[in-house]
Amino acid sequence: MSEKETHQDVECMQRMVDEQKGRNLWKEVVDLRDQQREDAKKAVWLIKGDMLEWENNEQGLMRWYMHPFLKLPCIRTQQIYVQKIPGGSRSGRFHHPGGQIIFAWEGHGYTVIDGQKYHWEKNDLVQLPLKLKGVTVQHFNSDPDNDAMLICVEANFFQMASVDRGSVFEQLEVSPDYER
Repeated sequence: MSEKETHQDVECMQRMVDEQKGRNLWKEVVDLRDQQREDAKKAVWLIKGDMLEWENNEQGLMRWYMHPFLKLPCIRTQQIYVQKIPGGSRSGRFHHPGGQIIFAWEGHGYTVIDGQKYHWEKNDLVQLPLKLKGVTVQHFNSDPDNDAMLICVEANFFQMASVDRGSVFEQLEVSPDYER
Protein backbone atom coordinates (compact mmCIF):
# COMPACT_ATOMS: atom_id res chain seq x y z
CA MET A 1 0.00 0.00 0.00
CA SER A 2 1.40 3.37 -0.95
CA GLU A 3 1.78 6.27 1.45
CA LYS A 4 -1.08 8.13 -0.28
CA GLU A 5 -3.43 5.14 0.07
CA THR A 6 -2.92 5.10 3.84
CA HIS A 7 -3.99 8.75 4.15
CA GLN A 8 -0.63 9.57 5.72
CA ASP A 9 0.89 11.55 2.90
CA VAL A 10 2.44 14.96 3.63
CA GLU A 11 -0.32 16.83 1.78
CA CYS A 12 -3.09 15.26 3.91
CA MET A 13 -1.16 15.90 7.11
CA GLN A 14 -0.55 19.52 6.13
CA ARG A 15 -4.31 20.03 5.62
CA MET A 16 -4.88 18.74 9.15
CA VAL A 17 -2.22 21.07 10.55
CA ASP A 18 -3.73 24.00 8.63
CA GLU A 19 -7.20 23.12 9.92
CA GLN A 20 -5.94 23.43 13.51
CA LYS A 21 -4.01 26.71 13.07
CA GLY A 22 -5.25 29.55 15.21
CA ARG A 23 -7.97 27.49 16.84
CA ASN A 24 -8.50 26.61 20.47
CA LEU A 25 -9.92 23.11 20.08
CA TRP A 26 -10.45 22.69 23.81
CA LYS A 27 -12.59 25.83 23.85
CA GLU A 28 -14.55 24.51 20.87
CA VAL A 29 -15.38 21.36 22.87
CA VAL A 30 -16.51 23.52 25.82
CA ASP A 31 -18.57 25.69 23.42
CA LEU A 32 -20.15 22.55 21.96
CA ARG A 33 -21.02 21.40 25.48
CA ASP A 34 -22.64 24.76 26.21
CA GLN A 35 -24.62 24.61 22.96
CA GLN A 36 -25.79 21.09 23.78
CA ARG A 37 -26.93 22.29 27.21
CA GLU A 38 -28.91 25.14 25.61
CA ASP A 39 -30.44 22.74 23.09
CA ALA A 40 -31.46 20.43 25.95
CA LYS A 41 -33.43 23.26 27.58
CA LYS A 42 -35.61 23.50 24.43
CA ALA A 43 -35.83 19.75 23.83
CA VAL A 44 -39.03 17.88 23.01
CA TRP A 45 -39.88 15.10 25.46
CA LEU A 46 -43.03 13.85 23.73
CA ILE A 47 -43.18 13.53 19.95
CA LYS A 48 -46.75 13.53 18.60
CA GLY A 49 -46.72 11.32 15.50
CA ASP A 50 -50.01 12.69 14.17
CA MET A 51 -48.39 16.13 13.94
CA LEU A 52 -45.49 14.89 11.81
CA GLU A 53 -45.68 15.06 8.03
CA TRP A 54 -44.95 12.21 5.65
CA GLU A 55 -41.73 12.77 3.71
CA ASN A 56 -41.70 11.48 0.15
CA ASN A 57 -38.10 10.57 -0.67
CA GLU A 58 -36.09 8.05 -2.70
CA GLN A 59 -36.90 5.32 -0.15
CA GLY A 60 -40.63 6.03 -0.33
CA LEU A 61 -42.89 7.51 2.36
CA MET A 62 -41.31 8.16 5.76
CA ARG A 63 -42.32 9.93 8.95
CA TRP A 64 -39.24 10.90 10.98
CA TYR A 65 -39.48 10.88 14.77
CA MET A 66 -35.74 11.11 15.45
CA HIS A 67 -33.16 12.00 12.80
CA PRO A 68 -29.45 12.91 12.98
CA PHE A 69 -30.20 16.49 11.91
CA LEU A 70 -33.19 17.11 14.19
CA LYS A 71 -31.91 18.89 17.27
CA LEU A 72 -35.12 19.09 19.29
CA PRO A 73 -35.63 15.49 20.51
CA CYS A 74 -34.21 15.21 24.02
CA ILE A 75 -32.47 11.95 23.06
CA ARG A 76 -30.28 12.06 19.96
CA THR A 77 -28.60 8.67 20.16
CA GLN A 78 -31.17 6.93 17.93
CA GLN A 79 -32.83 7.54 14.61
CA ILE A 80 -36.43 6.39 14.29
CA TYR A 81 -38.86 6.61 11.41
CA VAL A 82 -42.03 4.94 10.21
CA GLN A 83 -42.01 3.81 6.61
CA LYS A 84 -45.37 3.49 4.85
CA ILE A 85 -45.44 1.18 1.83
CA PRO A 86 -48.69 1.54 -0.13
CA GLY A 87 -50.62 -1.58 -1.11
CA GLY A 88 -48.67 -3.71 -3.60
CA SER A 89 -45.72 -1.30 -3.69
CA ARG A 90 -42.14 -1.41 -2.47
CA SER A 91 -39.48 0.77 -0.91
CA GLY A 92 -36.42 1.96 -2.74
CA ARG A 93 -33.50 -0.47 -2.77
CA PHE A 94 -30.35 0.65 -1.01
CA HIS A 95 -27.03 -0.51 0.32
CA HIS A 96 -26.77 -0.04 4.07
CA PRO A 97 -24.11 -0.83 6.69
CA GLY A 98 -26.73 -2.77 8.67
CA GLY A 99 -27.37 -2.61 12.40
CA GLN A 100 -31.01 -1.58 11.93
CA ILE A 101 -34.14 -3.17 13.36
CA ILE A 102 -37.48 -3.00 11.56
CA PHE A 103 -40.74 -3.70 13.37
CA ALA A 104 -43.72 -4.63 11.16
CA TRP A 105 -46.40 -2.44 12.72
CA GLU A 106 -49.10 -3.06 10.09
CA GLY A 107 -49.50 -5.30 7.06
CA HIS A 108 -47.50 -8.14 5.62
CA GLY A 109 -44.81 -8.46 3.01
CA TYR A 110 -41.17 -9.33 2.71
CA THR A 111 -37.73 -7.79 2.83
CA VAL A 112 -34.95 -8.81 0.47
CA ILE A 113 -31.55 -8.70 2.20
CA ASP A 114 -28.58 -9.49 -0.06
CA GLY A 115 -30.86 -11.39 -2.45
CA GLN A 116 -32.51 -13.49 0.29
CA LYS A 117 -36.27 -13.01 0.81
CA TYR A 118 -37.56 -12.78 4.42
CA HIS A 119 -41.37 -12.79 4.82
CA TRP A 120 -42.85 -10.71 7.64
CA GLU A 121 -46.28 -9.84 9.00
CA LYS A 122 -47.71 -7.60 11.69
CA ASN A 123 -45.70 -7.76 14.95
CA ASP A 124 -42.62 -9.37 13.34
CA LEU A 125 -39.13 -7.92 13.68
CA VAL A 126 -36.62 -7.83 10.82
CA GLN A 127 -32.98 -7.29 11.70
CA LEU A 128 -30.43 -5.97 9.23
CA PRO A 129 -27.13 -7.58 10.18
CA LEU A 130 -24.18 -5.27 10.66
CA LYS A 131 -21.68 -6.33 8.00
CA LEU A 132 -18.28 -4.93 7.10
CA LYS A 133 -19.26 -4.63 3.42
CA GLY A 134 -22.87 -3.71 4.24
CA VAL A 135 -26.17 -5.21 3.09
CA THR A 136 -28.47 -4.49 0.14
CA VAL A 137 -32.07 -4.07 1.29
CA GLN A 138 -35.56 -3.54 -0.17
CA HIS A 139 -39.02 -3.91 1.43
CA PHE A 140 -42.14 -5.13 -0.40
CA ASN A 141 -45.82 -4.92 0.59
CA SER A 142 -47.57 -8.18 -0.41
CA ASP A 143 -51.08 -6.81 0.19
CA PRO A 144 -52.39 -4.99 -2.92
CA ASP A 145 -55.17 -3.25 -0.97
CA ASN A 146 -53.63 -2.08 2.33
CA ASP A 147 -50.60 -0.10 3.43
CA ALA A 148 -47.74 -1.76 5.29
CA MET A 149 -46.16 0.24 8.11
CA LEU A 150 -42.62 -0.44 9.28
CA ILE A 151 -40.99 1.16 12.33
CA CYS A 152 -37.25 1.46 11.67
CA VAL A 153 -34.73 2.09 14.44
CA GLU A 154 -30.95 2.29 14.54
CA ALA A 155 -28.24 4.00 16.50
CA ASN A 156 -27.43 7.52 15.32
CA PHE A 157 -23.99 6.73 13.95
CA PHE A 158 -24.28 9.27 11.12
CA GLN A 159 -22.45 11.95 13.03
CA MET A 160 -20.42 9.68 15.30
CA ALA A 161 -18.94 7.34 12.70
CA SER A 162 -20.06 8.80 9.32
CA VAL A 163 -22.97 7.75 7.13
CA ASP A 164 -20.88 5.01 5.43
CA ARG A 165 -19.73 3.56 8.78
CA GLY A 166 -16.89 1.68 7.13
CA SER A 167 -18.87 0.30 4.19
CA VAL A 168 -20.83 2.01 1.43
CA PHE A 169 -24.25 3.68 1.82
CA GLU A 170 -25.86 4.02 -1.63
CA GLN A 171 -29.40 4.43 -3.02
CA LEU A 172 -29.62 1.65 -5.63
CA GLU A 173 -33.26 1.98 -6.74
CA VAL A 174 -35.88 4.65 -6.15
CA SER A 175 -39.29 3.76 -4.69
CA PRO A 176 -42.06 3.97 -7.30
CA ASP A 177 -43.96 6.18 -4.82
CA TYR A 178 -41.26 8.87 -4.84
CA GLU A 179 -42.45 12.12 -6.36
CA ARG A 180 -39.64 14.32 -7.59
